[in-house]
Amino acid sequence: MRAKSASCILMTASTERKNRALLAIADALQANCAQILAENQKDLDAGAQAGLSASLLDRLALSEARIDGMAQGVREVAALPDPVGVVLSETRRPNGLRIQKVSTPLGVLGIIFEARPNVTSDAAALCLKSGNAVILRGGKEAIRSNIAISDVMRAALREVGLPQDCIQLVEDTSRESATALMRLNAYVDVLIPRGGAGLIRSVVENATVPVIETGVGNCHIYVDKDADPAMAAEITFNAKTSRVSVCNAAESLLVHADIAETVLPLIKARLDEKHTELRGDERAQAILPGIVPATDADWGTEYLDYILSIKVVDSLEDAIAHIRTYSSGHSECIVTENAEAAERFLNAVDSAAVYHNASTRFTDGGEFGFGAEIGISTQKLHARGPLGLPQLTSIKYKVYGNGQVR
Repeated sequence: MRAKSASCILMTASTERKNRALLAIADALQANCAQILAENQKDLDAGAQAGLSASLLDRLALSEARIDGMAQGVREVAALPDPVGVVLSETRRPNGLRIQKVSTPLGVLGIIFEARPNVTSDAAALCLKSGNAVILRGGKEAIRSNIAISDVMRAALREVGLPQDCIQLVEDTSRESATALMRLNAYVDVLIPRGGAGLIRSVVENATVPVIETGVGNCHIYVDKDADPAMAAEITFNAKTSRVSVCNAAESLLVHADIAETVLPLIKARLDEKHTELRGDERAQAILPGIVPATDADWGTEYLDYILSIKVVDSLEDAIAHIRTYSSGHSECIVTENAEAAERFLNAVDSAAVYHNASTRFTDGGEFGFGAEIGISTQKLHARGPLGLPQLTSIKYKVYGNGQVR
């Protein structure tokens, strides 16, 4: 209820007023760095006692540099164009009516996410700039950090005269609180899950509020018979190992049989630098003795780890068919010097982002020139790909007349 009321004020707030609030939030994050870090340390201590993995603890950990990065991210959102009130098209009817299609806030967004406290400020900033109130529900691992960050942001909103309830945090981390948020149709307009496959599946299956489904990333690289072998090795190495825990990391490699004996040893040599486990089909195993045999389950797995599945295929069409079967619809790449083959791949593969001779790691709002993003949508309705500011708006029609009746 409070978020709904706040959204009515925020939806008509000027660009200058929203930017002033964002800059106040950025300054407040840095000014309260010590307090945030103290609460974050409590989360880290609890996580270590609970046996969280090193990679999860790293995602949970904040530092002065990371908080500076969070503040800088908020400032970058303030510098972006306002997505609200943009006239997308205008039509004049024979009867004299003038009809404008205009971007408008969605209203109240609910965001359910896991153990990355920087999401708290990222999501709040994007929602604020796009005129949306936001209800944040993070995981229990980061609850103390999230409360500290949320309190700082809400205080900054009060200082600039916007309702503090433009940003709310659900402090109850029980499963029941998440389920309740998923069903608040009267108060929440759109729900966005940001996290692993289990979280996303739970939200999609249980929510009655409309959901924008974000990104499980079973991303593929296909090395065509006309690929540059050195380029293929470099792209695969970057896409797999530059950051394994993100949704745009490559998880599966397809290699044309005509080039497999040449390119697979090159790729393995690069991946060995990061001690990456390779799981291959029989033909890949024959070329790379000693790699782990792949199972059917490997083709559909998002590892989020230093593991890569490898399959040797006989044609571009076989590669496309495999991707259609196992892809999560996130990001796929073809490496080839054959422009016709590249265009065939880009047109036939039905994923949010398709690449020719470039790493899948570029599927990101900042890299696409959108500024920050709230996640990668793998669905087709409303928004697809990086969810930047324009994707956090809806539309309405403004109709101007001079007495027309029907």
